[in-house]
Amino acid sequence: MKAKHAKILNAIFATPTRASIVFSEIEALLIALGAELIEREGSRVKLILRGAEWHAHRPHPGKEAKKYQVEQVREFLTKLEIMP
Repeated sequence: MKAKHAKILNAIFATPTRASIVFSEIEALLIALGAELIEREGSRVKLILRGAEWHAHRPHPGKEAKKYQVEQVREFLTKLEIMP
């Protein structure tokens, strides 16, 4: 895992939950961990990692993930026992 990915992973698990994490960096982290990215309709994406799925909408017009999205990806990673 690259240092940038480790930084994003730490940001995801930081409290209080940050709303300043760029969504594409979350996608890049999950892909680096081995996730498969499937483009859906519109801004929807599905990421599959170790048989688990995470569904999300890419934010627009901004690029930062919403707090609830950061919390969802934190739960997703915790379920897969991936933590900083």
